[in-house]
Amino acid sequence: MAHRESEALVLRTYPLREADLLVTLFTRAEGKVRGVARSAKKSKRRFGGALEPLTYVRAFYDVRERQELARLDACEVLESPLATEVSYPRVVALGHIAELLDELLPDHESNDSIFRLTISVLHALSGPEIWMPLTYFELWLTRLVGFLPELNACVVCGRGLNGSRAYFHALADGLMCADDKRLASSEISSESRALAAQMFRAPVETFAGTPWAKSRAADLRKFLIQILQRHLEKKLVTAGMLEKIGD
Repeated sequence: MAHRESEALVLRTYPLREADLLVTLFTRAEGKVRGVARSAKKSKRRFGGALEPLTYVRAFYDVRERQELARLDACEVLESPLATEVSYPRVVALGHIAELLDELLPDHESNDSIFRLTISVLHALSGPEIWMPLTYFELWLTRLVGFLPELNACVVCGRGLNGSRAYFHALADGLMCADDKRLASSEISSESRALAAQMFRAPVETFAGTPWAKSRAADLRKFLIQILQRHLEKKLVTAGMLEKIGD
């Protein structure tokens, strides 16, 4: 049995037997880890408030040889998303980040870049504004997992798209020019593409405090979600929930 300690983000919990919970953690040391928190529903001393989605914790757990699930012994809360006011849009936004990480990250594969990205975005998501942090997170996550196509050239003919109209389709691998767009394609504005380029050059804090309605970069977010869902071969539950939230 190997005793482990790592910074971690709680992604999801599921009931397991009468008092136990099955917990999915995104650990800094070894990526996504699934474990059983014994008597978690009863033990406030070891787990009280620490197993809410996207709580930043220091996790203490044991990994047993030839067993798929670790044993989660305790969690020390470092930062909690419940420390500030929690609105419905923010709850859905937090759930969206957790769902993306859970679906996209492989088990037991550390990724410090994605861990640091998530922590920085969670800090930006501590207030009522959700659309800027979500746009930043989806853009960078799509890039870091290797799914983001070239944004400046047509995937069909290779023509540069700078200064030109660009389109995307749920079944296409990248952006297309006006001549090569598919039937029922959606357009992504030059403003959204320029914003993506800015986000690749600056930390998320740079964009904090800027008015950001849901309509801003909505085409970029739609493009990114289509990419992710195509690679996952499934719909993201929280993406549908976000669509129903107003400005």
